[in-house]
Amino acid sequence: MLGVAGLATLLGGSLPVLAAAAPSAAQLQALETALNGSGELGAVLENGPGLDVTLVEMRRRSLLRQFPDARWQVRPGTPLRDGRSTVQLQVRGSREEGPTRYRLEAQQQLVLSSSAGRINGQSVIREQSLLRSGETDLPVSLLIPDAVLTGQRYDVDVLFDEPLDGAIAAGGLVALTGQQVNALESPNLQLGALGGGGLFKSVQAPFSPGAQTWAILLVHPKGIVSATKRVLVVADKAQLTP
Repeated sequence: MLGVAGLATLLGGSLPVLAAAAPSAAQLQALETALNGSGELGAVLENGPGLDVTLVEMRRRSLLRQFPDARWQVRPGTPLRDGRSTVQLQVRGSREEGPTRYRLEAQQQLVLSSSAGRINGQSVIREQSLLRSGETDLPVSLLIPDAVLTGQRYDVDVLFDEPLDGAIAAGGLVALTGQQVNALESPNLQLGALGGGGLFKSVQAPFSPGAQTWAILLVHPKGIVSATKRVLVVADKAQLTP
């Protein structure tokens, strides 16, 4: 199976960004150009809160090894309730293994900061990825919260959008370690038969603030769907809806 761990972790890091200037449109364009291999990331990024330039480059190269035609898109996102600007970062790519073609779509919503002409800090607000195989994209819905309270029990549900119509499907999920996320490693997933048109699990958040990243794998006669989803774990209810 292709890597399902941290495919959406395109820049990486999750430390809060202190109040600072948001990057300009020109900086966002320069970042997109550099991610797509037509510029140096070191000319656009520098190390700062939540941002390690060496790690960004390592992840970019790792993803390109899995999906040689991967292309990044960087666009302004929806502002947060506190007025901070966000950036929507998306990557799409594909890969063929024998007769099977895999298609990746991953996205992050980020808060980026800049100073002296370079982006020097980031905070991840939302993050998920979907990887599909088969002749057509098997439609699924990830019903997983973006943020939960420390110690809270919550649902991790992944639904097939179309009826199974008697088809036999299997699935499983596992929480990823920080090392697996950083290295884009694939975890070992135990699969079980699915009923009711999807995967339904109740899980518990850690008792300390941070994040959980889940890896999900669904196997259907029409194809395979793997997904990752990052869930922010916060201690303050006000942080549940940024």
